[in-house]
Amino acid sequence: MGDTTKVLSIGKVVVYGKRQEVVPAQLLAGEQLRRLNVVSVADALRYFSGVQIKDYGGIGGLKTINVRSMGSHHVGVFFDGIQITNAQNGTVDLGKFSLDNMEAIALYNGQKSELFQSAKDYASSSSLYMVTRRPLFEGGRTDNLTIKLKAGSFDLANASALWERKLSGRLLFSANAELLYTSGRYKFRYKKDDGYDTTEIRRNGDLRSLRAELALFSKVDGGEWMAKAYLYGSQRGYPGAAVKKDYGISLLNEDRQTDRNFFVQSLFRKNFTPLYSLKIQAKYANDYMNYVMPPQTTLEPMDNHYYQQEFYLTATNLFCITPVWSANLATDLQYNRLDATGTDMFNANFVRPRRYTALVAAATSVHIDRFTISGSLLYTYTKDVSARTMAVAPDKSIATPTILAWWQPFQDVNFDVRAFFKKIFRMPTFNDLYYVQIGNRLLKPEYTTQYNLGFVYNKSFDGAPLSSIGVQVDAYRNQVMDKIIATPTSNQLVWTMLNLGFVDIKGADVSITPCFSFGELCVDGRISYTFQQALDLTPEKNNPPSDDSDHTINVYGHQIPYVPRHSGSVVLGLSFRGWDLNYSFIYTGERYMLGGNIPENYIQPWYTHDMSLTKNFKLAKQRMRVTGELNNIFNQQYEVVKWYPMPGTNFKINVTIMM
Repeated sequence: MGDTTKVLSIGKVVVYGKRQEVVPAQLLAGEQLRRLNVVSVADALRYFSGVQIKDYGGIGGLKTINVRSMGSHHVGVFFDGIQITNAQNGTVDLGKFSLDNMEAIALYNGQKSELFQSAKDYASSSSLYMVTRRPLFEGGRTDNLTIKLKAGSFDLANASALWERKLSGRLLFSANAELLYTSGRYKFRYKKDDGYDTTEIRRNGDLRSLRAELALFSKVDGGEWMAKAYLYGSQRGYPGAAVKKDYGISLLNEDRQTDRNFFVQSLFRKNFTPLYSLKIQAKYANDYMNYVMPPQTTLEPMDNHYYQQEFYLTATNLFCITPVWSANLATDLQYNRLDATGTDMFNANFVRPRRYTALVAAATSVHIDRFTISGSLLYTYTKDVSARTMAVAPDKSIATPTILAWWQPFQDVNFDVRAFFKKIFRMPTFNDLYYVQIGNRLLKPEYTTQYNLGFVYNKSFDGAPLSSIGVQVDAYRNQVMDKIIATPTSNQLVWTMLNLGFVDIKGADVSITPCFSFGELCVDGRISYTFQQALDLTPEKNNPPSDDSDHTINVYGHQIPYVPRHSGSVVLGLSFRGWDLNYSFIYTGERYMLGGNIPENYIQPWYTHDMSLTKNFKLAKQRMRVTGELNNIFNQQYEVVKWYPMPGTNFKINVTIMM
């Protein structure tokens, strides 16, 4: 499984050849994804190089992704080909997405190498693609039923069912539902002011969630059609920061959040002639969130309700002009609206913004022998209006380019050299622009410039213990300009958003995927390493204090918060006569929680060891899989985000029945 061209074989998902992988791409799919001891998509992404996951503790804690130190706002998250957006705060909580019905997750730096894609696919500094399972019937079957049961530490109870049916030769149906509950209670240690360790219990971290998906898949002459409905609902507690008493914040936090996310989306793709293909995608999303913060000593109580709606339509046109020259023209239209009710300030002062967005992407690619060069130009226009006719941000009209190149120097050697340059931006979110007493409607977009140079090498060996090996190495430089940051005003309780930051990032990603075969014993591995130097080079006169103390710290030239210089992971899987043993190790080096790299902001390195053992059974016409997991084997006490302790040693038992 070390050869990525083999890993990409995931049922009926469209697979694009190795020649088109011009940009750095990482993939976990099929059996390799199933073996990981993870619950959500966020947990699986920890094994990718160049990635930091901000995790606020436990299964129910918020989880966001940061790729190559550019920030979570610069990551486009796609679900079955259409982007998931959050116009309110610009981030997607990846902890909400279960791996139960997920067939593959792929991460691309820059953008996908594929030419036939929507304008949205070109519009992010990096992109995460989640691909759900599509029905696959074997041996003349017309129905598949899979039931999964999971139990474990922290009162975890998780059950799901997947039903797939072949309605006709061309029409397939899929229904999937999942329930999850956890109390989120686990022990952790922290140091008290007098210097000794004490043990506490993480409270208010419970989570109750329901996820349901319905999907139709159909073949048409020369193409396909798909429709999907998705519903997610949850109630959770936010345990808050576990800090020392002298910070004036209690270990007991009672904040509660209720979420409801619903969307329907559809895709139609058809090759009309050898010269022309069309892809149309559409989506409607309706999201609701209620955040409740009880009265506290220094903060007013809060009970706010947020309502988001989105309409999205895209048409993508692919022209195969000659056997070596192709072009693409994609047009996207999107409408977002945000309403909020709750405290008096929301009722009186909230703008109730609506945003109209138009994107047009023109791209072309030339492939000659062992060389490919591609280029694209993305034009974006946004217009904000207020439902209350209040002042809003001015219209924005921006064009950004991308250039990608791929070269195979040797005809008989599976060695590729790749490079890309991309300039892109992220629009300020509704919170950045309009949040009461904080937003700044004159904010400029946050620009990124990306440079990447790397190579990929794959080699297979016949009759040798080492059956295959893959190596990917990429060196990169990213620059983030007009970075949006929050700075205090004369009132420490009221902050404002400003364009002040400039961040310069240099790094390297290395990934090695060996595969061994010893008769009936198969061993495959994945080794990832990342080096990142991400420095805050904001001019000193614009650099705000790194904390709210009386001492201003100049953070110029310091590593930006939460980015380690060194990080990596190792995954090792063994398969023998229906038994699977999987071991994984994750390491994150030292970091700082604020811009000032001083001892008070220091966060220690952390690492975890996880292991699972799986046995596959066959009972009559049914198949069964039983998995035992042991996570954080050595009870490492660590924090991904400062003052948000992570669980120690914990276990899970999984039972899967396939009928």
